[in-house]
Amino acid sequence: MKQRRVSLKDLASKLGVSIATVSRALRNSHEVGEDMRNKVQQLAQELNYRPNPFAQSLRKEAPRIIGVVLPNLVTHYYASVLDGIENYARTQGYSVFSGNSHETEHDEKLVVDSFVNMHVEGIIACLSQETSDFSHFVEVKNMGIPLVFFARTCLQDDFSYVVADGDVAAQEATQHLIDYGSKRIAFVGGPNHLDMVRRRKHGYLEALRENKISIDRDLVACGKIDYQVAYDAALSLLNSPNPPDAILAFNDVILYAVFEAVKSKGLRIPEDVAIVGFSDGDTAEYVTPRLTTIADQAYDQGQMACELLLRAIGGDKKIYHEIVPMHLTVRDSSKKK
Repeated sequence: MKQRRVSLKDLASKLGVSIATVSRALRNSHEVGEDMRNKVQQLAQELNYRPNPFAQSLRKEAPRIIGVVLPNLVTHYYASVLDGIENYARTQGYSVFSGNSHETEHDEKLVVDSFVNMHVEGIIACLSQETSDFSHFVEVKNMGIPLVFFARTCLQDDFSYVVADGDVAAQEATQHLIDYGSKRIAFVGGPNHLDMVRRRKHGYLEALRENKISIDRDLVACGKIDYQVAYDAALSLLNSPNPPDAILAFNDVILYAVFEAVKSKGLRIPEDVAIVGFSDGDTAEYVTPRLTTIADQAYDQGQMACELLLRAIGGDKKIYHEIVPMHLTVRDSSKKK
């Protein structure tokens, strides 16, 4: 069987020290005592630890490298964020490696570990929807590797981030639905522990409160960010004794799941059920009826996240919290006649 490459993390675990200590010991840094340097180097030899020569060459030669951790590379939003990161990085002489967490904490940790082993100069990350343990990001910080979050964040006192004004946008979108005649508005979202979900749900609830509309918890469906899960949630709402006459969808995956669920019931959009969703893609223009959407400004978020990371790489220690405004584009799916 093929043996897995021994990593810095493996050495650190066996010795009960941090990855940063192991890394410094292997570089003969004066920051690590002689006894520990000897232990680390002896263990590395015993386990046949081999530094990545590709990564080493990247450290010595242009272009310089940053890593980007994405939850799902196939969605338009994350592709647009990555496009913004790559374009800004290129203007500053950097290249970008991206890794897909597939919305799992396990894969996210593997991607982060691979970037550390490659000695990238910094990391931009968006949490997977499963992530609840942030120790791998704390470890990155302790190693002195700059890290910036976008969209879904954590440990906000320790890391810079770029997010959209999802609360403001959701409130505006919900108000738009109310203004055009919707009375029972549902929200289909993702996991409640994600700050991105909480912001958008908060805006939705604030609009209901401001319009003195009773909040019905049965109209709030927050689960996994997954097409089938969202489709089933939407069907459950539509099949309930008192169904919604409008739905606000958390992102593009959920938006199209909701759209198909409404269509499958033979209901008319927007006459029976109005729909608004968060989406940065162009496809909303090409379905019937055309979908009212809230644009994430994903490309701008990517550029700003990269700018903040390169500031940190350059020595800026300040923690930045940047908010990118969203834009509501009204089309046919939200205006009841």
